[in-house]
Amino acid sequence: MIYIIGMATRCDCNQCELRTAFFNNFNEEELTVFCDRKIELPFSRGSIIISEGEEIKYFSYLKSGLVKLYRTDASGKDQIITIACPFDFVSLLGIFSETRYTYSVSALEDSVLCCIDIRHMKEIAMKNGNFSMNLMERLGAVSNKIILESLEIRKRNTHGKVAYILLKFSRDIYKDLVFDMPVSRREVAENIGMTTENVIRTLSEFRREKLIRINGREIELLKPDDLERISTYG
Repeated sequence: MIYIIGMATRCDCNQCELRTAFFNNFNEEELTVFCDRKIELPFSRGSIIISEGEEIKYFSYLKSGLVKLYRTDASGKDQIITIACPFDFVSLLGIFSETRYTYSVSALEDSVLCCIDIRHMKEIAMKNGNFSMNLMERLGAVSNKIILESLEIRKRNTHGKVAYILLKFSRDIYKDLVFDMPVSRREVAENIGMTTENVIRTLSEFRREKLIRINGREIELLKPDDLERISTYG
């Protein structure tokens, strides 16, 4: 269940970066009703936002911060599905066909989610065809991204996988060569299907070869072009 309801605040949809991409299919009256029912929920780093198996009550997207979507296997090991950035949907296609979440969500950084009651979201989708199509297209794009990323990671060797994830954080998430790694070495391993030991060993090799600089959680990509080649051919 999504917690911290008591700290919820109203959204200002007129200032929302998703308005042009998502809410342009609403007329002013529909937008007003939508925003009246939408709330912002803050979560601190490390908070469990959604637990697998809980009842689906909200449709959510990430307004700020960084979260991970993951499942826990029978052995208790987490399997990261994807890492969501600001203005990514935390809700996936399954929320319209399932009654309970098939994945968990936790905050990697202090984050804010915009949420609306799932029943109201379904009502809007049924009444507004353009909005429904736009929503399905965007959710479909999220699902395709997860599938393609999984395939890209799977086809690489150990060094290629680690280089791929470093470039992802640098280019797609932080858009900087220097960033604080938001996940642990164990979580990196979960994301790319490796052991924690192999991730640590590969990062150490990259550091010795002066491809990266590591200072605690801070990582700098010193030779991004070389990492790109490793990612592409590894």
